[in-house]
Formats: sequence, C-alpha cells, structure tokens
Amino acid sequence: MAYTEKKKPAYIKTLWYIFGGLWAFVFLFFFFLSIGWLGFMPSFEELENPRSLQASEVISEDGEVLGFIGLQNRSNVTYDQLSPNLVNALVATEDVRFYKHSGIDSRSLFRVLFKTVLGRHGSSGGGSTITQQLAKNLFPRGHRSKLGVVFVKFKEWVVAVKLEHNYSKQEIIAMYFNTVDFGSNAYGIKAAAKTFFDKTPAELDVDEAAMLVGLLKAPTSYSPVLHPDRALERRNTVLYQMNHYAYLSDEDYTKYLDKPIDMSRYTPQSHNDGTATYLREYLRAYMKDWCSHHRKPNGEHYDVHKDGLKIYTTINSRMQRYAEQAVREHFSKEVQPAFDRELRARKGNPFCDITKEEQNRELTRAMKNSDRYRRLKAEGMSQKEIRSAFNEKVKMRLFSWKGTIDTTLSPWDSLIYYKRFLNVGMMSVEPGTGHVKAYVGGINYRYFKFDNVRSTRQVGSTFKPFVYTMALQDLGMSPCTEVPNSQVCFEVWGQPDWCPKNSSHEREDEMVTLKWALAHSINWVSAYLMKQGSPEQVINIARKMGVRSPIDAVPAIAVGTPEISVYEMAGAMATFANKGEYVEPIFVTRIEDSKGLVLDRFTPQRSEALDEQTAYMMIELMKGVVQSGTGVRLNYKYHLNNYSTAIAGKTGTTQNNSDGWFVGITPRLATAIWTGGEVRSIHFRNMTYGQGAAQALPVFGRFMEKVYQDKKLNFYRGDFDRPSMPVELDCANFQQEIQNEEPDWDF
Repeated sequence: MAYTEKKKPAYIKTLWYIFGGLWAFVFLFFFFLSIGWLGFMPSFEELENPRSLQASEVISEDGEVLGFIGLQNRSNVTYDQLSPNLVNALVATEDVRFYKHSGIDSRSLFRVLFKTVLGRHGSSGGGSTITQQLAKNLFPRGHRSKLGVVFVKFKEWVVAVKLEHNYSKQEIIAMYFNTVDFGSNAYGIKAAAKTFFDKTPAELDVDEAAMLVGLLKAPTSYSPVLHPDRALERRNTVLYQMNHYAYLSDEDYTKYLDKPIDMSRYTPQSHNDGTATYLREYLRAYMKDWCSHHRKPNGEHYDVHKDGLKIYTTINSRMQRYAEQAVREHFSKEVQPAFDRELRARKGNPFCDITKEEQNRELTRAMKNSDRYRRLKAEGMSQKEIRSAFNEKVKMRLFSWKGTIDTTLSPWDSLIYYKRFLNVGMMSVEPGTGHVKAYVGGINYRYFKFDNVRSTRQVGSTFKPFVYTMALQDLGMSPCTEVPNSQVCFEVWGQPDWCPKNSSHEREDEMVTLKWALAHSINWVSAYLMKQGSPEQVINIARKMGVRSPIDAVPAIAVGTPEISVYEMAGAMATFANKGEYVEPIFVTRIEDSKGLVLDRFTPQRSEALDEQTAYMMIELMKGVVQSGTGVRLNYKYHLNNYSTAIAGKTGTTQNNSDGWFVGITPRLATAIWTGGEVRSIHFRNMTYGQGAAQALPVFGRFMEKVYQDKKLNFYRGDFDRPSMPVELDCANFQQEIQNEEPDWDF
C-alpha cells in the first residue's frame, strides 16, 4: 500500500503565517523606525556630531580652565583624558558586559524580562547598556505616556546599534561621560572632576572615580553635599562592584572602603564664583558680539553658550589668583575694618558731605539698578508698590568678609548695607605683548556686579606722569632738571585765579629736581610744568599712550582731575616699560571650536607714543616714588626691594579721599589699581587710611610679593632695558634731597 503523506492541520499553517508575520512586522517596524518614518531618528551626521549644550571654556595662558560661559557647565573630554579608574567603575557598575555586546545586551534583557517583569524582583537590575543610556542622553525622551516610553525605548535600541556601528567602545565611554549630569551644576565628567575634587578626569583616584560614578544613579539623592551618608554608601557599592568584577583587588577594596569622602576641594562652578569672574563676564559680552559676526559651516551663528568654544586668554592663572588673594587679604584685614571703625563713629552712615535728600537719590538709583526692582516692575507693580515692597523684611544672604550672613532684612536696608563696602579695580598687563595677566573687577562678583576695571574714576596724582612726560619730551627737561617749588596760579576767565595747594610745606620756595618733586607728588611743580607747556600737549601725550576717556583741556588736569579707567591707566603705564611703544591691552589670543579648529586669532595694535629716551627717564622718575617718596612702603613693609630694585610707581588720591590709586611698573608687568566707594560720597574722612598709598598700594605690594616668591613663575628680576642713546640720570644732589620718612599725603 502506497504511503500517503498526512495533510497538516490548517491551524499549523496559520501559526506559521502569524509567526512569519510577526517577524516581518518586527523587521519592518525597526526598519521604518531606523529610517525615520515613525518619528524622529537622528541622521548619520547627527550621530557624528551629537548636539549637547557645551559651555565655552575660558582658558588661561598656562592651560588652566578659568571657568565656563554657557547654559550648562559642560565641556567634553576624549577617552585618553579619562582615568582608567573612571572607566572601570562605570563598566563594573552600569554594564559589566559592555565589551561583549553591540549596543543591546540580550542576556540583560532576558534577565529583566524574567526576573524583574515576571518574577517581580526589583533588585535584579536594569537592562540598559551604557550605549543605550548614551542614546537616551543624546536624544532625550521628554515627557511620555507608558506606551510612548516603550516606543521610545525601541528607538533607543536602534540608536544604540547605530552608535556601536559608528564609534569605538572607547569613544562611546568618552561620549557617555561627556553627557551625564553629576549635580552641583556639573554636566559631564570634566566639570564634575573640577567641581568635586578640583582635578582633571585623568587625575581621579579610585575612590573619587567611584563616588562620581555613584552619583549617576541619582545626582541629588547621592550628593555628597546634601546627603553625605548616602553618598558614602553608594560609593562603597561601586567599589564593591569593582572588586566583584576584578577591577579592584581585595586589598585596595578594603583600603578605599574605609576612606571618607574628602569634600575640602569642593568648588561649585558658576558664573558668580571661581577665578576671574569679572573677566569672564566681560568675555561673555565680548563673545556674544564676536558670535554675531561669525558663522558655522552650516551658516548658523556661533553660540557661546552652546557650541563649546575654547577661548584662550592672556591671563596667567597663578597671577590671577595672587591678584585676587592680595585684594581679599588687604580689604578683609585692613581697609574694610578701618572703614567700619570710622562708620561706627559716623553712626553707620556710609555717605559723607551730602544731604539726606541726596543720599535718598543715591539709594533710589541703586534700587532701580537691582534685579529685584526689574523683576517687580516686569510683574506690573507701580513705583509706589515697588518702594513699599523694598521696605518689607525678607530672608536674604548678605556678603561679609567673614563669610555669608543669613538674615532677615528689608531690601532697602540691604542697599544701605552694601554701600558701606569699599571696592577695587585692578589690572596687570605685560608691556611688550599687551597681554593682560590679571584682572580683578571688584571684591566679589556675586554681590558686586559692577566692573571697576572698565569704568572711569578720577585719577588724582597718577595723572602726573603724563605731565612730566610732556616736560621731558616737549620741554627738553630731564629727571635732574631743577624747578621752583613755588606757588603757581592760572587765570580762569570769569572766575578767581586757580592756585593749587601742596599737601605739605616741605621744601617750599626752594629749587627741587623733577625726580624729587614727582617722588613727593608736589602739586606746585606739576602746575609749574603745565604753565611751561599746555593742557593740550599733555592730553596729546595721554592719547598716544592709549587714554581714550574725555579730558577737558584745563590747567587742573595737572593735579589729576581727569576720569580714566584702570584699563587705560595700565596700558598707558606699560608704555614706559616698553621703550615708548604703546601696545593695546588684549585679553584673548585665539578662539577654537569644540574640536580644536582655530576660528580666530588676535594680536594687539601697536603705535609709537614716546621716544625711548623719554620713556626711560620717566621710569627713573617713577623709581624715585618707590625709593623715597609716597610709594616707599613697598620696600619697608612689603620688602619688594629684596627681590628687585627695578620697580617704578605712582600713588594718587583725589579730593576728600574719594579715590585711591596706585600704578606700579616692573620690566615685565605694569599694574593699575583703583580703590574707593561705589560713589564719590563714600570715603574715609582721614588721610591715614584714605590715601592711595594706604588703600591701593598695599594690594600691589601683596600681589608682587606673591609673584616674586613663586618659583614656578620665575618672574624676571632684572632692570628695565636702557635706551640706545645715553640719557642724563645721575642727579648729584638727589641723595641729599630724599627723605626717608614716608609722606602722609599724596595728592
């Protein structure tokens, strides 16, 4: 009997059709998903250049990141810039089979399916690989329904496979570390290492790497700042994983397990804090303008907040820190305590010599410049309602030199409180290059946003070098030329004659050398020189030396009535050290994109301002200020003469002690410093603390002392370069003229 094959039941065919149809559906689903037919799917170009909000880095000349400009504190690193401890901690904790899968780990998926979903074991772990987490970070899910989350999860699988296809495992690790949030406003591992440990990612030790990787599970819940016990427990869990998967020996595991989390170097990065805050704010505005004139290859304008630009500055990070330390030390220990003692005698009123009505106008002006006022006005409140709101007490944090104060105070009273603080502006520039090495715009950027480097203030006797330059260059005098120290008057049309006064009666009606007169800041001699020349001649010299602020052509400029910025004064004084060539101070040398491509380079403008003989003679004149005049405390208090005798300078104090100045010049650095209150009516009543020699000069002294002592800087201690032609400098009678005691006045 012939064999007859049994006919298969119809349901078997149906099952095969269903099975095949399911596979076809899955194939078509993922195919359409991958080509973007079912919603957004990143293109190859977008995978090659994933979008993330990268802050622009502000980098010092010696390679240190001074801070960031951006919406997020994020900057990328490459794999070779990561510590192996970071990589090991991440793989051991998040994806131990990372090197064995191609983006999706089927073993982990089945574990999640059977243990977590079906078996309801919540401790069985997740199924997302590092690559899948990277896909989620690069292309966030947003707010979705449960079904929507599942759909997006499938998209992440596709993206993960694409990432694995286009990038090496090392590149994926680096990209992952660049995209994650560590809390404390630290996005990406570079910012996190800097914030929590003040290190680069390559410098992180095992326990530090473990703590940072532990943060990835929940940056707030495991924050070592907010929840130190949880952070320690989570770090130790990561250490256990590293030990369990043989990334850490038993001996090292035990050693690190007992080690506490060190938060002594925790420095949260924000625009209000960190190094060179005032410069970074200036650069933010500068770069916003730069971006408006420069486009990316795709035609879009660069965005300093998002495109991860690298801004290479002229700032020396060590000098910048020394400048900020010098300001902090002098103001917290000497200037502000002295002013507070005087304020107590004045019943706390920071204003001098103005009426109550004028004081109220000053406070009202300050109120209208506040963020609180702008916010209330934007909410539609009337002037009367805003003023009333400023009288209501609220909780606030106040600045003090001893630390932040948490208190309850009315915003109006806080305006008065902040008026009592004296402030500073300081800039140091390298004469030959125009490179700004240090920039301090105020005592604390978080609480005092106004930049005192770029603003103009009356300069007092620090303007006299321009007058003496005119005497040397236009009138043919020399430092040894003798002139009468006698009263000089100027006829002023329609007004009484103007006759400046000396601050002391020393050697009045005698013949004195220019060197002695400048050293002792003699007003009569400055007026005499002005009368031999003219205001226009002095202004012309100042213009050639980089001063752009308006100056009235009147005789009174001889004693320092012009209002000039710290920026202009530093650049002008550097001209003397640079043999008479003015070099415009600059802050940025080049700008690169996120991949290191140079987008722009910067060089300063140069111009011949003085002949080199005049410049050198002016240096010798200003050396006398430091050797025996109003700047002598640089030697007897700060002992700068132990490091170098090549220091020139000039003090300055304006009427009523409203402004204190000092300009200091060495062969490789010219520095200008202003000190004073927010407005001219806020000042010392006495000259002991009010003069520039007491307020501004000590900042220079402390700063240069630190610079000279830093062996890594190896700061130049030689003399100024001599001119090619000899000049008369050996004043035979100068040593007989000088007085070793420090003058009390320096108008």
